[in-house]
Amino acid sequence: MPVQAGYLALQRCGALDGRVEAALELLEEPCRVCPRRCRIDRRRDEHGLCGIGRHAVVASAFPHFGEETCLRGSHGSGTVFFAGCSLRCVFCQNFDISWQARGETAPPERLAAIMVALQQLGCHNVNWVTPEHVVPQLVEAMPAAVRRGLKVPIVYNTSGYDDPACLQLLDGIVDVYMPDFKLWSPERCRRYLKRADYAGVARAAIVEMHRQVGDLVLDEHGLARRGLLLRHLVLPGLLDETEAILRFVAEQLGPGTYVNVMAQYRPAARVGRGQYGEIDRRLHCDEYERACHLAAQLGLHRIDRESLAEGRRLSRAA
Repeated sequence: MPVQAGYLALQRCGALDGRVEAALELLEEPCRVCPRRCRIDRRRDEHGLCGIGRHAVVASAFPHFGEETCLRGSHGSGTVFFAGCSLRCVFCQNFDISWQARGETAPPERLAAIMVALQQLGCHNVNWVTPEHVVPQLVEAMPAAVRRGLKVPIVYNTSGYDDPACLQLLDGIVDVYMPDFKLWSPERCRRYLKRADYAGVARAAIVEMHRQVGDLVLDEHGLARRGLLLRHLVLPGLLDETEAILRFVAEQLGPGTYVNVMAQYRPAARVGRGQYGEIDRRLHCDEYERACHLAAQLGLHRIDRESLAEGRRLSRAA
């Protein structure tokens, strides 16, 4: 039987419907869905940097077997990839959908149907990928999804560039937060993510996520039930960034935080052809091993083991 999600309790007490209007107000001028504060009215279908207006745009939705074991299980994680993004990471591996609003426009009833269809395929959860800029639309879709029978956990798969007001609206709706903490220093955040404020925003957002759901809890089948799963993609030549991020995790969130130290970096998007030459290569094996050693030194003892093995394989093959 699938694990029942926390949002069902919100629905039973009537609180889920009550959040919709507050969520939609964030779309109005100036848009307050992400920390950029674009001076537009998305409720009137105006578009800011993210490229998305009144309704979310779904690039793809399918059972994903490439996520962490605790998410994919035997039937996959029900990923919904949203087009558009509030960041412009120069190395983005999904830049074809993140930088452009290509896909199916999905009003609330359609979003609800997509989520329920993934559950019917046997997916262990519904995994919102890059949802930071469409939180109001997702909150709006949840009452319809519950009426249609949605009951599996919601995974919030984010860059970490999240607005606190949006996260507060998600309290009790999201079961598993999965932020990717990318970079630490303002200078590198400005150069590689095009937002100097990224790290400060991400720190505050991740602390709030952890406050809501705590450390990751697995059920008897090893599937994620509730909690925080933090990802960090190790970038070539930037181990000082990795050390700062892992130290923050250990000291501010605690050594029991479930962390995936990833070696999947590859040059993509704007990296290459003479641009950003300092990161125009794959990660070296010794860099990844040093990152893993740093995590152990800091006392982080819940490192995703399968991803650790895969990371070592990828870095040795580079």
